[in-house]
Amino acid sequence: MKIRIKLPKSRNPLAVLAKQRQAGAHGSYRVERSERRKAKQSLYKVLSGRAKDVDGD
Repeated sequence: MKIRIKLPKSRNPLAVLAKQRQAGAHGSYRVERSERRKAKQSLYKVLSGRAKDVDGD
């Protein structure tokens, strides 16, 4: 009977690089963009009848 030593599986080098990268949402630092989106969503809610009035934020 032969003795077999289990070796750890070789790791994908690209996975290590991807994990070390700082990931996040694209353009999350743009305040104007999020403000426009919030305004557009609140307007759609009012027009569709899901909300009674628009918040002035």
